[in-house]
Amino acid sequence: MTRSDPEYPLSDLALARRLEAAEGRANAAFVSSRARLQPEVGATWKEVAGTLVMFDGVGSPLTQTFGLGTLGTADDGTLGEIEAFMEERGAHVYHEVSPLADSSLLLLLPARGYWPVELTSVMHRPTTIAVPGAESQVRVRRIEPGEVDLWADTAARGWGETPEVAEFMRAFGTITARAEGTVPFLAEIDGEPVATGALAMHGDVALLAGASTVPAARKQGAQRALLQARLRYAAEHGCDLAMMGAEPGSASQRNAERQGFRIAYTRIKWHLPPA
Repeated sequence: MTRSDPEYPLSDLALARRLEAAEGRANAAFVSSRARLQPEVGATWKEVAGTLVMFDGVGSPLTQTFGLGTLGTADDGTLGEIEAFMEERGAHVYHEVSPLADSSLLLLLPARGYWPVELTSVMHRPTTIAVPGAESQVRVRRIEPGEVDLWADTAARGWGETPEVAEFMRAFGTITARAEGTVPFLAEIDGEPVATGALAMHGDVALLAGASTVPAARKQGAQRALLQARLRYAAEHGCDLAMMGAEPGSASQRNAERQGFRIAYTRIKWHLPPA
């Protein structure tokens, strides 16, 4: 399978709109889940000229926008309304911007005081291409209604080397697993939960997230089995494309490429420091 294979869509504006909408809507569902479960946070989201604007609490990685210049217009008026929304809530302003967005942003954002602070490889693959690798004894299943805490605890155990991160991931996981449209999966070995993964679908695109494996079970095929199960589920529910994000050059990106993912584009996160 090569990058030019027709099963892989071309990296153009149409693809960017599909991917940005899928990730943006999945994160909006998370924010709505937070608002329902933890109303004291004041989590909320809105659309501003097509751009998805989210407040998930001060300091949350989801307090940002998606689709600026891709799903909606990008001008001073749009940015001013977004900035006012964040400032009213005491939050910094962040935008995730595709390189296929309106090119005027390359001048407009710096002119308003924004700085680039992060890069993300946005990756995609057809759901129907087989996942390479050997078979394993891992069993994958969707979680049952009463297993949200089990899923979140298993995800947190995968980050156990860093207790602060593990606790954050446990809290994050309980919100994720209850978000509308999110389907959490567990991987088990001999009946014991060892890894997690989640799936959120929008239109014909499935966003893959929530990957975590407990240290003792790594390199036993758990994440491969989770990927295979989620792709099959997505294809059965009308999604022909899967996506994920990774830090450029990271182990996560390399692993994704081994599993058939290709880089669609590298996204820039822009930050507006407080006045």
